[in-house]
Formats: sequence, C-alpha cells, structure tokens
Amino acid sequence: MKTAVLLLAYGGPNSLEDIPAYLLDIRGGRETPQELIDEISHRYAAIGGASPLLRITQSAAAQLQECIHLPVYVGMRHWRPWIKDTVAQMAADGVKRAAVICMAPHYSSLSIGAYRRKLDEALAQIDQPIEINFVESWHTQPDYLNAVAANVRDALQRYAPQERDDVLVVFTAHSLPAFILERGDPYDHQLRETAQRLAEKLALPADCWAFSYQSAAKTGVPWLGPQIEDYIVELAHSGRKKLVVAPIGFIADHVEVLYDIDIGVQHIALEHGVRVERPPMLNDSPAMVTILAALTEQALQPRSVP
Repeated sequence: MKTAVLLLAYGGPNSLEDIPAYLLDIRGGRETPQELIDEISHRYAAIGGASPLLRITQSAAAQLQECIHLPVYVGMRHWRPWIKDTVAQMAADGVKRAAVICMAPHYSSLSIGAYRRKLDEALAQIDQPIEINFVESWHTQPDYLNAVAANVRDALQRYAPQERDDVLVVFTAHSLPAFILERGDPYDHQLRETAQRLAEKLALPADCWAFSYQSAAKTGVPWLGPQIEDYIVELAHSGRKKLVVAPIGFIADHVEVLYDIDIGVQHIALEHGVRVERPPMLNDSPAMVTILAALTEQALQPRSVP
C-alpha cells in the first residue's frame, strides 16, 4: 500500500484581503460584524499582514518527507489548502494508508475533534478508501517535552543568574468555552499534565511555575481561565514582576503568539512594570521534525490483533 503522512493545521490568511473570507469560514458561514473584521485585520497588520502558519507547516512537511522517505501532505482546517482538497489529492496520488497528525498536542472535541470531523467529511467524498491512523494527542510525547523544556530553559537564561530564583514560568494555551469541562473533555487535564511534566524537567519549585489560558474569544459564554492578561496584573500587584510566558498549546508562530503574547501581553506587562520573556515556538525546527517522525512511526506501527 502507498503510505503517506497528513499534517493538519488551523490555517490563517495569506493577506489582509483574505480576512473576511477566513472569518466567514471560521464562523460557519455566519456574517462577520465589521468591527470584528477590523479588529482581526489590525492584529494581522501588526504581525506583518499575514499568518506564517502555512509556510511553517509546509517547511516542516518538506523536512519530514526527506527524513522518513514518505510523501507528506498538508491540509488546513480554515484556509487553503483545505483538508478536503488535500485528501482528494492524496486519493488521486494513490495513497491507501496515512498517518494523520494535528499540529497541536492536546485533544479537545472542539479542536482536534473538529479536525477529525473535517477529515471524515473529506474521506467520504473520495472513491477509494484511505486507511487512517489518526494521532489524537501527543501532549506527553518525550521529544516534545524535551524540546519545549530546552526552549524554556533558554528563555530563563535571559535573566541574570541572581534573578532566576524570582522568575515565574507561566505555561499558556488557547482557552476554550468552559462548558467542555462538563462534558468530560480532556483538554484542561492534558494541558496541566504537560505543564507539570515540563516543570519537573526544568526542576522548577511549585512556587516558580503556573498555568494560565490565553486568547479567549468574546462569545458571551464563560471561557477557561485564568486569562494571562488578568493573571499578569494580579502577579504585578503581588510583586511578581519577572516572567517567562511559554505557550505550550501552540507549536508554531501564529497570531495568538505573535500578537496576543508578543504585543498584547507585553503591552499590559509594560504598564505594570513586569518583564516578560517568551521562548521560541518549535515551528519547523529540527526538534519539531524529530517529534513528527516519532509520531509517524508510532502511528504506522502494525496493530496487534486480540
């Protein structure tokens, strides 16, 4: 059987002109208020006018393909190349079996579950079936933990040795509506497990690390918290003014990192006399390729028959 890998990512506009159509897709075809279009356009303009997510994901895919000697495809949930178009191309290329990896380590029915639904819709539209080996989560994958820990350690090194005992490492991830907890969704648990394991790798005492959410949308319903902006103000009032803010729910640079952290959070931190350092994202680094290769190998292992 011809075997391949499919990397799935959220998607992002390639230009400011794409934003209305991009938001329309995210909102399931519902009309987007002009003030929201303007706000999102402002954020993308502030980070250069486009999302780097597609370029980063395609670069990681190309390196992974060279590493594992299997074809690697890229599909986006909310922009081009659409998942349905990529799956159609895989079928046309004769792919019969694929490892599918979402470029996000933590499972939620609202995130990874949505990728799976899009994938299933695409698979239903092709004539020849493709056997799918779907990686649902990889929040404790050893190479991932090691790579993130190394980047956090480098960020801590930006503080002088005599300052490091006063630094608080705050791990963050994209917030989701709080009702997922009532459904038994594992998202919050997985994130906190990742944060705990990273703290152990970094030998951080309990009072030197924390977890917070970021990038909550204004939808009129409660979202998971605390939100990083509010948390920074609270920390400033308590005298904690040296932070490393480490997004662990994100793999690549995107607006939630480049704007929400690097601009929004930094602005609030500056107002309250707080210094914030951020580790780099894994992006298309050799460490990220190693992670993807390990996930691919695991996904394609022969399944034991009971």
